[in-house]
Amino acid sequence: MRSPALLVVCALTVLPAFADERDDKLKAALTESEKAAADALTKAALARQRVGEIRLALRDNAGAVKDLTKAVELDSKLVAAIDRRGDAYLKLGKFTEAVADYDAYLKADPKFAPKHWRRGIALYYAGKHADGVKQFELHKTDNPQDVENAAWHYLCNVKVVGKEKAQKALIDVTDDARVPMAEIQKLFAGKLKPEDVLAAAEKTKDGTAAGTSARFYAHLYVGLWYDAEGDEKKVREHLSAAVEKYVVPDYMWDVGNAHLGTLKAKK
Repeated sequence: MRSPALLVVCALTVLPAFADERDDKLKAALTESEKAAADALTKAALARQRVGEIRLALRDNAGAVKDLTKAVELDSKLVAAIDRRGDAYLKLGKFTEAVADYDAYLKADPKFAPKHWRRGIALYYAGKHADGVKQFELHKTDNPQDVENAAWHYLCNVKVVGKEKAQKALIDVTDDARVPMAEIQKLFAGKLKPEDVLAAAEKTKDGTAAGTSARFYAHLYVGLWYDAEGDEKKVREHLSAAVEKYVVPDYMWDVGNAHLGTLKAKK
């Protein structure tokens, strides 16, 4: 029989080895569990982002803000959710918040900046007109034949340099085939009247998707042109027609709706 002293020595030799083996297993289990938890959190965040995007598509902008905020809280790396939340803020008329989200997104993905015309629109409504001019000039490098980009550049630039200089600096667009974009370009260049834009849109068949779209864009940009002219009565008239009479599934309908909402909030 072994002596008690010898048994103690053996125990002291075996126990540390057993403890090390146990700790290694626990550490491995902890790593695996942390990874599973992180994966589950990422999946939950992506699912919440998707819910927010669906709400945005349904024009439930307030709901979209809540879901997209939750997605970012679950996973701060979901910068796309921040960008989409910027859209929801813009459509709610919260333009300063929209700019902040767009800027946060571009900080993470600066290469997207030339494509981010939505940021330019938010800058216009947030009163950051000089920054808006720069954004639309940058967008020109990505999309040079876009009358809408030229129009928004003008709208911002009028606030910075005045009407005469803004017309001279108007981005030249000659190949935007959408009706009535050619007439809108000439309106902002000072070569046509608002009624010419509306007449061009009226040439498309009423009651069709193309006819509704043409009439919407005609009234939208005539309204925005009047905004640059400082005629709020005409702005209300044409934005009301665009938004309430010619509902289209386009981002710009939401922009017009947000603009009209700011006017109605003045009452």
